[in-house]
Amino acid sequence: MFVAAQDLEVNICRGVFTHFRRKEDVYLKSGKFDEELRRMSQITDHLMQGALILFNESFAATNEREGAEIAHQVVEALMEKEIKVFFVTHMYAFSSYFNEGKSSECLFLRAERGDNAQRTYKITKGVPLPSSYGADLYQRIFGDSS
Repeated sequence: MFVAAQDLEVNICRGVFTHFRRKEDVYLKSGKFDEELRRMSQITDHLMQGALILFNESFAATNEREGAEIAHQVVEALMEKEIKVFFVTHMYAFSSYFNEGKSSECLFLRAERGDNAQRTYKITKGVPLPSSYGADLYQRIFGDSS
């Protein structure tokens, strides 16, 4: 696998799994959230200690409070079984739970911003923020609303 670095040390995982958001069911057999839960259940049938699972905006197909609670319970259960978890999320309630000292094995990364909110396109360590930088994008696209 290509790595954009001079050096890399990694441990071996007993399987790599992904749980990324998918498009809406075109046949309308179920909603997005139901589909996410069904897929998560199927993945757990194959997980074992030492596996790695990558999540990208999972459980965001419902309101933040419900999605955050489900994500929290899923991640806690996975961590108890010693499964490595990488989770990309905008759910502050979910990420802040792990930031409040309830888990010592969490590393938080976020997009670095300069003092004037300028994007640096670097990922740095940092605690979860209660808000994103959507306002600067809105201003750039739509201009001053006054």
